[in-house]
Amino acid sequence: MSKSDTGGTSAQEDPEDELELLGWFHNGLSRHATEALLLSNGKDGSYLLRKSHEGPNCYALSVRAKDSVKHFQVTRSGTTYTFGFNEFQSIKEFVNHFANQPLLGSETGTIIVLKCPYPREVEEPSIYESVRVHTAMQSGRTENDLVANAASLGTKEGHLMKQGAIIKNWKTRWFTLNRNELKYFKDKMCAEPIRTLDLMECTGIQFDYSQEKVNCFCLVFPERTFYLCGKTGVEADEWIKILRWKLSQIEKSR
Repeated sequence: MSKSDTGGTSAQEDPEDELELLGWFHNGLSRHATEALLLSNGKDGSYLLRKSHEGPNCYALSVRAKDSVKHFQVTRSGTTYTFGFNEFQSIKEFVNHFANQPLLGSETGTIIVLKCPYPREVEEPSIYESVRVHTAMQSGRTENDLVANAASLGTKEGHLMKQGAIIKNWKTRWFTLNRNELKYFKDKMCAEPIRTLDLMECTGIQFDYSQEKVNCFCLVFPERTFYLCGKTGVEADEWIKILRWKLSQIEKSR
């Protein structure tokens, strides 16, 4: 009997097994956990590969870019991996590509450097805090009162043009989105924001065609409407999508 009859050829092996041998493949890590992990313990340029919820053969390359985490889709067909416009015939070829060409360019023009893969296994101390149970104080709550809840990180950052409130000129500002806060800075190097917008107070986000510029959208707040402009239509669309998603999550939590 031939090897093909017994299913013993390497071509018939599960590619998932090959991925598990990759030290920075995090199989069960969600997008939320990935962002929390890279932002808290990674550094600028840290990256990892994980499963995506989009489908059984879909993955995501997640990269920390300063104070946000960007996610890029990777798909697999058999043993072939597709990333952007490139196809790789094996996981080894795919990994070698990142080692040799660590620059990523998104459709918005952002350049990201892949500096260091984040390992799946990190050495941890076997040390635990001692526990003393106090029974004197009782809250009266039961397990039905314990509701798990956490705000999505949903990070994003980049340059946008913003229209002034009084003088209606346009200036380029650096924007960061984290949890329910949208901050804008004079430039990327500034530590303190000019202003922080609380999305809990935002009532709407939409494309805006009233301005002379293209790729504009607006954020509506009770006291003011903020007019923003992306460099490209793709960039504006990305911001609108994640901001609308944020508002939908806020609405669900109310």
